[in-house]
Amino acid sequence: MKNSIKSNSYNNFTGNVLLSVSCFIATLISSLSAAQSYPIKPVRVIVPFAPGGGGDITARLISAKFTERFKQQFVVDNRGGAGGLVGIEIAVKAAPDGYTLLMASSSFSATSATHKPASDPVNNIVPVGEVGIAPFVLSVHPSVPAKSTAELITLARAKPGALVYAVSGIGSVTHLATELMLHSASIKMTSVPYKGTGPALMDVIAGQCQLMLGSLPPLAPHFQTGKLRPLAVTSARRWHTLPHMPTLGESLPGYVAENWWGLFAPKGTPPALISQLNGALNDVLQQADMKARMDKEGVVPSGGTAAQFGVRVRDEYARWLKVIAAANINVQGSLP
Repeated sequence: MKNSIKSNSYNNFTGNVLLSVSCFIATLISSLSAAQSYPIKPVRVIVPFAPGGGGDITARLISAKFTERFKQQFVVDNRGGAGGLVGIEIAVKAAPDGYTLLMASSSFSATSATHKPASDPVNNIVPVGEVGIAPFVLSVHPSVPAKSTAELITLARAKPGALVYAVSGIGSVTHLATELMLHSASIKMTSVPYKGTGPALMDVIAGQCQLMLGSLPPLAPHFQTGKLRPLAVTSARRWHTLPHMPTLGESLPGYVAENWWGLFAPKGTPPALISQLNGALNDVLQQADMKARMDKEGVVPSGGTAAQFGVRVRDEYARWLKVIAAANINVQGSLP
């Protein structure tokens, strides 16, 4: 009797193992088959912001290249609103079949950390790959008597809270990156939020605010005219178009806050499709005309694996949560 029970238990265990293996193989074959035939219809690329911005331009460049490569339309769908959360939520809830992608920027991690949406995008969407990076630039009004980051820090320490910095929205990535700078330097300034980079920039140029941390393309023309004085870039290394401009990390060791763009897909998208899209993205980013076009937009192609991009997103999310807590940032009613 005991031998019979042991035999039945072994047979059941073996049967369960074989069933599990069979299911895994069937899923793998189905995933590979889907990847081989993909895409058989147009693919929607959601951009969670209005047309014309950096993310929109980058998405259109990538979509055009993917259309050529896959012989199927990759169509940009702008879904702005709520600091990007409207478009992000649409992507999170889309079918995980490879026919809805999301082109997001570094604001993805910042907005997710600040507003903690119920959709939990950081954990309910999967990275495909990083497209490119660009620095933010710390810039001051010419009336500010500081010609370097060190001098600005000294000035802020002498007059805590007296300096006013403009941000393109409470909890925006530039807001959090500025607060990270203040925390790293152990200084205090006063923030004034605006609805977008444009209004914030206008008030810094007018002298209503003394400084801001913003993207390079909209700020750069004002460096030439002397309406703004750039002090440092926030990238890990000095930026190729501003080779003599120091990084913030040179004054505040360890400080890095890069603006990035990347491609995502809904959670549950077959790994084979993610791998296929990642490979196509990396190939496209190596093309000379693509590098030239992105350079014109102030973006350096990055690429890499989906896993590497995922590490960046999760690390930034965790870092911004700490910054939000340390700065006691209140986002209630801050979204347009």
